[in-house]
Order: sequence, then C-alpha cells, then structure tokens
Amino acid sequence: MIKRTYIKDIASLVGQETSIVGFAQTIRAQSKIAFLLVRDVTGILQTVITIEQPEAFEISSGLSTESVVKVTGLVKEAKQAIGGFEIEATTIEVISAADAQLPIPIVDKKGGEETEAPTRFDYRWLDLRKPEKLQIFKVWTELEKGFREYWDQNNFLEIYTPSFMSTPSETGAEVFEVNYFDRKAYLAQSPQFYKQMAMASGFERVFMAGPVFRAELSFTTRHLTEFTGWDFEMSYIESHHDIMDAEEGMIISGFTRLTEKFPELNVVVPTSPFPRITMLEAKAILAERGVVSGEEHDLSPEEERAISEYVQEKYNHEFVFITEYHVSKSAFYHMRNEDGRGKRADLLYKGIEVTTLAQREHRIEILEKQAIEKGMSLEALKDYLNFFRWGCPPHGGAGIGPGRFIMKILDLPNVREATYLPRDVKRLNP
Repeated sequence: MIKRTYIKDIASLVGQETSIVGFAQTIRAQSKIAFLLVRDVTGILQTVITIEQPEAFEISSGLSTESVVKVTGLVKEAKQAIGGFEIEATTIEVISAADAQLPIPIVDKKGGEETEAPTRFDYRWLDLRKPEKLQIFKVWTELEKGFREYWDQNNFLEIYTPSFMSTPSETGAEVFEVNYFDRKAYLAQSPQFYKQMAMASGFERVFMAGPVFRAELSFTTRHLTEFTGWDFEMSYIESHHDIMDAEEGMIISGFTRLTEKFPELNVVVPTSPFPRITMLEAKAILAERGVVSGEEHDLSPEEERAISEYVQEKYNHEFVFITEYHVSKSAFYHMRNEDGRGKRADLLYKGIEVTTLAQREHRIEILEKQAIEKGMSLEALKDYLNFFRWGCPPHGGAGIGPGRFIMKILDLPNVREATYLPRDVKRLNP
C-alpha cells in the first residue's frame, strides 16, 4: 500500500510532513506559486507549490486535471483554504497522467449548463468522481449497514440465490429469456422461489442482496431493467402484518444509521407503527381529494404521490403501507384473505413504491389451485411446488428497492442517478 494520509485526517498532522494521494482537481499556476486541489475519497485539500521547490513547481505547471498524484509536504493551518488546512508541497509524483481534454467536466462551472445524463452515463466512471456522486454511494453503504444491523440482531441468515431459473419467478411476461446450453432459462425477476425454499429448509429467517432483472419496456424515472434488490423472508408468521412490523424495524435501523453518519442530510427517522391503509380505503380517500383513478385495483404514480401527501398531512409520516390488494394484483403464491383479497402490501415512501411484501401460500393444494387460476403450468412449477409437499411453515417476506430509497432520501431526479451503472431499455454500457 502507498503510505499516505487521508485528507479527512490531515488536521491532526499540523506541523508534520506527510503524503496525500488522489486526483488533481484544479490547478492555478502563477509565476512563482501554484495552487493544486487534490481530491481523495474523504475530501479535498489545497496544496501550495512555490518556486523554491523547482522540480515540484515544474511538474505542477504541466499537470493535467484529473491526473493521479502523490503530494508530500508540510501540513499547515490555512483559514482561507478548503477545510482550513493545506500542504506546502516539497515533492509531487504523477502516478497516472490524464489526457488533457476531459470528455465531461468533473467540476461544473457556476452558471454553466450541466452535462446531459446520457453523456454523463457514457463516462460514468468520470461522473462518479464528483464528490456529490460519491456521496450517493456512501449513503447506500450506511443504509445497508443499518438494515444489516437489524438482520443480525434478529437472527436472519444471509443466503445467495441463483439468477438463472428454469421458469419465470413471477406471473407475467416481463422476463429475459436466455440460451442455456440445450434449453431455455430465465433471468430471475426476484429471488422469491429460493427465499421460500429456505423456509421449507427450516432456515426460518433469511435476507439477501442481489441483482433483479425486469424486461419491462419502461422509460420512467423509477424503472430499470436490472437493479439491486434487498429481500427477506420469515417463517411462523400469523399474517402479512408481521412482515410489515419487521420492515419497519429494518427501516428505522437504516435511517437511524444515516442520521448518525450524515446529520446534514436531515433524514427523518420514522416512528412505528407506520400508517396502514387498505386499497379500498386509499381509493375512497383519493376520490374525496378529487384524484382520478385510472385503474380500480392499483395506484398510479399520481395516486401514490397523492396518498402520500394525505398521510403526511394526517399522520405527519413519510411512509404508508397500502394493504389488501385485489386478487388480480396478487401473485399466485400470495395467501388470500377470506374475502379473496391478497395478503399483500406495498410500502410507499415520499410518494413512490419502495417495497412489495406478502404472506405466502404454504398449503400445497391451495397453491396449485391458485397457480392454475393464473394460467400457470404445474409441470413448469414442479420444482417450486415440491418445496411445499413435505411440510413448510407459514411464512412471508418482501422485496425492497434500495435504489428508490436513495433516490428519495437524496432528492435525486431519477433512480439511474442512484445506480452505480444503470441498465435500462437503451443502455448496456459501460
């Protein structure tokens, strides 16, 4: 490892000589002095190079922005500098020189036009050098740490499920079909089947983080063809409300972690219980507020925003569970209430759906009946159905869209901005 000091730790070394490494963000060279801003993963630091260090001064004069450098020198207090400290450089080493012409700017000029998203995503590795982009993934990391704390404290096991499946994991046609040697396979729309297998295996509580694939011709700000999903499943539940209770705990843990790490974000840690409104109640509320319903048994994006505004006004809460979905909007493996509605719920956060959850049907005879009703082949589902043939606890779980959480936490315009390398209908690279 290169011996270096992180910029965030520089204040403790005033009066001492040290080295920093990072990208040369900006360079201002004058006749006898040059100022170089160096950026690492923890921050930005000003370095000063004078003519009294001729070799370092010559290197700085010919340096291209975004080159990777190592700067060694004396740490000093400097109230006028970023962060209040600087390094008076004695040596500069160019570790990797950047081409002089950048395809996209790393530092946006004030009042200048922002580079359009498609171009930025073409050069995503450069776009991600911007501190505000790096912050997105620091928030991702802390949110997941908070969720994992909950999972660890509540006896969840982590599992790793395959992306290749012999049959689609969801009702519907939005699947990617791939050649798999001498037969067809499908990219998993969710790890649903395999989470349930873990329940049949007696694991009782599991979680996972992994890729999810959706072949949807969608161009909205919330949809991707591949995204990272967080999933969990629990045995011995009494209803889907137990799943809601658990997710509330996970979210509170994750948001608490964010407030501790990033108080400047002003993230509101939600209180439990979250409001819970049935679909029928939601439709009645929306009708009273004059919001036109485009579909009887589901919520449009406009309706999601409107019901979230209602919940914010009435309960001062940013979250709401919409529960009891019509059977037409429930998967074949969802357990149903006595009135035929699915024991399913969607969680909305700041006007957008971030989770779908349900109690699963674990009784084989009912599961087969519901699969037939949905027009699914029992032969194609044979492996899945066998999970329930030799005893399986009552269970349920959820699929969580963390990218949508990050999008709303940071008020990003598009879930692509919250995604390391977005994949949508038109984008397959870099």
